[in-house]
Amino acid sequence: MWVYVRLVAVAMIWGGTFVAGRHLAGGMEPLVAAAMRFIIASLTLALVLPLGGAPLARPTPRQWLQLALLGSCGVFLYNLCFFFGLQYTSASRAALIVALNPALIALAGFLFYGERLTSLRLFGIVLCLAGAGLVILGREGSVLEGAWWGDLLILGCVLSWVIYSVFSRGLSQALGPLHTVSYSIWLGTLMLCAAALALSRGAWSMPNIDQWLSLLYLGAIGSALAYIWYYDGIRRIGATRSGVFIALNPLTAVLFGTLLLDEQLTAQIALGGVLAIVGIYFCNRLPRERLA
Repeated sequence: MWVYVRLVAVAMIWGGTFVAGRHLAGGMEPLVAAAMRFIIASLTLALVLPLGGAPLARPTPRQWLQLALLGSCGVFLYNLCFFFGLQYTSASRAALIVALNPALIALAGFLFYGERLTSLRLFGIVLCLAGAGLVILGREGSVLEGAWWGDLLILGCVLSWVIYSVFSRGLSQALGPLHTVSYSIWLGTLMLCAAALALSRGAWSMPNIDQWLSLLYLGAIGSALAYIWYYDGIRRIGATRSGVFIALNPLTAVLFGTLLLDEQLTAQIALGGVLAIVGIYFCNRLPRERLA
């Protein structure tokens, strides 16, 4: 039972990261915020990893290169798009666009690994794409006057995470998912810190208490604890059943954005969110014979 409770908590935590990121986007330089977030995440993982009991994996030189690719996509590029994108778009819209992840990961698995793409899963992908399209086109005011940079950058988050998910599978089998996540986060953190020091030298300043709370939430809880619980769920009940809980991410983000940030939820965006969530469900639904 507790594994399901933790997976629900993970979905709520990841939904809240969009609100925390939106809060930081208004007061901190994006590169600095991303670097500080993952410094906290790296320190948390360094403390938690030895508690797992498994010996520290030693990657080969080829695996280090693969881990660097994962860190550059899943941490460095993803968080650049995340923090810069949230400067121009709302937390609710960002979360609903990111809901494309499961559908595009399933499509990438079919293209690169020959995974079976059932008609039900294909229907789910179509629903996710339709939902994301409604969300992107559901901006208030004229389409031509809309600030599209935020939506495009959040789509960059989606593409970065798809690359991370597709090309991490072999490493996860060889090194273990927790070690793969930890090494890729540590390498991505080094990239973020180097970029922030080179490009944002004048923007480093001591965060205020609200910013520290957001950074601690994003780093320790959203980027370390949630990953550990999510991969523990994969280990206990499998990736497909754990993935169903991803459907709660955009729902919680929309609720938090509406309640905490006073973000407006139009009927078109709400319909797009419903389509995306239903699409995620179909993308992760097991066939009846496998459930039996």
